[in-house]
Amino acid sequence: MSGDTLGAGSFAVADYVVFALMLMVSAAVGVYFAWTGRGQRTSGDFLMGGRRLTALPVSLSLTASFMSAITVLSNPAEVYRYGASIGFYGFSYIITILVTSEVFLPVFYRLAVTSTYEYLELRFNRATRLLGTVLFIVQTILYTGIVIYAPALALNQVTGMDLWGAVISTGVVCTFYCTMGGLKAVVWTDVFQLGVMLAGFLSVIVRSGGRLHFWDFDTNPLRRHTFWTITIGGTFVWVSIYGINQAQVQRYISCKSIHHARASLYINLLGLGSILLCSVFAGMCLYSVYKNCDPWTAGLVSAPDQLMPYLVMDILGDYPGLPGLFVAAAYSGSLSTVSSSINALAAVTMEDVIKPHTNVSEKHLSFISKGLSFTFGVLCIGMAGLASLMGGILQAAISIFGIIGGPLLGLFTLGILCPFANSKGALSGLVAGLVVSLWVGIGAHIYPPPPELTRPLPLTTEGCNFTTDSLNWTSTVEDFPPCAPFSDHVSFSFTARSALEDHWYSLSYLYFSPIGTIISMSVGLIISVFTGGYWQKVEPRLTLMKEDTTLYYLIKFFKDRVSEREKKFGNTNLAFRDTELDFTKSSIST
Repeated sequence: MSGDTLGAGSFAVADYVVFALMLMVSAAVGVYFAWTGRGQRTSGDFLMGGRRLTALPVSLSLTASFMSAITVLSNPAEVYRYGASIGFYGFSYIITILVTSEVFLPVFYRLAVTSTYEYLELRFNRATRLLGTVLFIVQTILYTGIVIYAPALALNQVTGMDLWGAVISTGVVCTFYCTMGGLKAVVWTDVFQLGVMLAGFLSVIVRSGGRLHFWDFDTNPLRRHTFWTITIGGTFVWVSIYGINQAQVQRYISCKSIHHARASLYINLLGLGSILLCSVFAGMCLYSVYKNCDPWTAGLVSAPDQLMPYLVMDILGDYPGLPGLFVAAAYSGSLSTVSSSINALAAVTMEDVIKPHTNVSEKHLSFISKGLSFTFGVLCIGMAGLASLMGGILQAAISIFGIIGGPLLGLFTLGILCPFANSKGALSGLVAGLVVSLWVGIGAHIYPPPPELTRPLPLTTEGCNFTTDSLNWTSTVEDFPPCAPFSDHVSFSFTARSALEDHWYSLSYLYFSPIGTIISMSVGLIISVFTGGYWQKVEPRLTLMKEDTTLYYLIKFFKDRVSEREKKFGNTNLAFRDTELDFTKSSIST
């Protein structure tokens, strides 16, 4: 088979009904908030929800925003090919939420910024702000292109529907409710779509087995997935998403108080864990069904990202409505992420590009915000065409966040934690971090690491009930499963690899972000010191203060309790009281 259509089954009427219902509810949310928000005539109302949102819907929206179709389709495929080690992302999620809540949230919330890149101008200069804005726009459009393409691929695989018809449908629905309802519509559709995503996963998790390749503590940075690459590298990636990415920051600083904002982050942690656990179990289900007949090796699918939709039609095709629920889950993940990205792109462009150079009324700015949402929706649909050229969608997505998000994370961290960092150091560090991360990222794409470093787990077709001679297999050493059966039709290409390819370009893609962050901060600090940054005065509100942290209030609370107890009962420490008594006696005797 070609892999263009799976041929494992087709949608029943009930499947189309479930899928259409999800689209209708998403669009209806946009119409509802457009109707109820007729009196909201400012760009702040449209882009920030009037800063009156509460913790629960924001927390669910935070979870849905980056738990996209990439999670629904690619995480199970990663478990199927490499084992359950991606479960270690749970540790990186915990660290991410703690760092975001204690370091980045207090500063952004205090400044009441709409665009996170406003901070860069307040802390450094306008050039740094504009460069950060441009990098964010490029990163977000590339990522959104992948997210639009992924569910369209799933829809194409299970129904035979035209691929680009599905791509356009995704973009049109997202653009519609973003343009109509603004941030409130985005948040509440995310809440609904997160429920659909969980339901879709649960419809697949019926059996599991054999892929608990989990406890891998190899410290080699060239290994694709280990405890260290996922925990350390994953933390940098996710902090760059939750800590500074406009799409996420825009949500929690829209809460009506900082306590609601913090609560939204911690409640969101439960959602992240649930989605991660479901995706790991779904990958184990994949292996339990296909451990004796791998559809990818057999040529029944053309890419690992197509395995989940193939499984759905294979084992759930006899249950009308369940395949539709799974595709709705993949589609919901895409809608939530794309809508978040469109809204964030509109906010950044409005605040960083348009407002500083125009002098129009808030009513006109509101209309411009809606126009920007529509424009970016169309642009993201166009960028989806690049997604088919980027290989596995999970690695492509995380690589984009690592290559661009890593240096940006270093820049923001420099400003918030290092008072002596100046604009020269900040700009130099950002450029240096970007150059190095682009170097390793592009090099790794051109010269992918060999299988002995990525270590995909064994796959076989020994249990397939068709004749292997009829298959037309063509593969390269980089993507062919190491234990798959060989055939005369399989061609391998072995080329000598340089030391640069074997080491620098073979780094785990999860380390792209730490590299960019460390280079950005290191160069920024060095340049700042040599250009007089140590003597500059920075407004305290632009950096992290001890009063911003939860730890400060915990220590203060316990000190106050101890002081109150001492005032009421005196000092009850017997050793201290003996010392006081001895001191009193010696004073009397003298």
